[in-house]
Amino acid sequence: PLDPVLTSALQGLSVTDTHLVEVDGDTLSLYGSGALESLDRNWSVQTAGTVTTVSFAFIEFDEIVQVLPKLKMKFPNSMHLKFKETNLVMLQQFNALAQLRRIDQLTIDPHGNPVVNFTLWKYYVLFRLSHFSMQKINGTEVTQNDMIMAERLFGILAHVASSELPQYRVISILGDARKKQFRYLQETKGKKPGIVNEENNDSKRLAGENTNRAMLNYTTRDFYNEKLEDIKEKKKFCQMYIEDLVKEATEINKKNEALQKLWPQMFIELVRDAVIEIRSKNSYMKLCLQQITDQK
Repeated sequence: PLDPVLTSALQGLSVTDTHLVEVDGDTLSLYGSGALESLDRNWSVQTAGTVTTVSFAFIEFDEIVQVLPKLKMKFPNSMHLKFKETNLVMLQQFNALAQLRRIDQLTIDPHGNPVVNFTLWKYYVLFRLSHFSMQKINGTEVTQNDMIMAERLFGILAHVASSELPQYRVISILGDARKKQFRYLQETKGKKPGIVNEENNDSKRLAGENTNRAMLNYTTRDFYNEKLEDIKEKKKFCQMYIEDLVKEATEINKKNEALQKLWPQMFIELVRDAVIEIRSKNSYMKLCLQQITDQK
């Protein structure tokens, strides 16, 4: 029989030719895009509660974005995210992390993540994810001066984003923020004051995202392409619909013009036929009676 320690280790390890899922202590490591499917597993409460660090490697960030809601639900205590070879290429991608419950630490490996070549990337992370009160980025402690600098550098960006966004999107985002606040109030309702105080930091993270910052979203390429395709389809439909309307209106107009040309002669012929028809009253009466009889 296998050693109990080895058996326990094997239970936390799932490997195929294309991906690897490993739980080592408080760290969940996901290698390869296929590993993301492991988030659909029925993880034990103990394992899920133990995991505080989630490491992604050799997975497209856009694929990771799609499973972030599952990550938040399955591993509620996760607070440290690591990314290696995940194709983080632009600052906007960090916007997607705002939907998580909590991030105390963020580690972005330079390998396969060109975004770290931007001098100000850390400040953008601190600005956009300020509601998490992040403690470390790439192992370096976050200071109050870092937060002040982040606000100075990118504060205007959130203002511009909120002012340029269509009103319906602003209302939608504000609605989401209120839902978070309401959900937190429901979760803390009936709890003892001490417990609520302990969860105070979490409450800020859940409901404290600045509305202006919330306007800074990230749309994955696949979703963007789907949206673009949908817009093209709608545009094509509208164009065809308008063309049909124009064609129908043109035909109606042509018929109307033809009628206007023919109407004077038609009117004369109608009057002439009517006069000829009723010229002889007796014949006309017989004709009418005959028509009535035929109808019966």
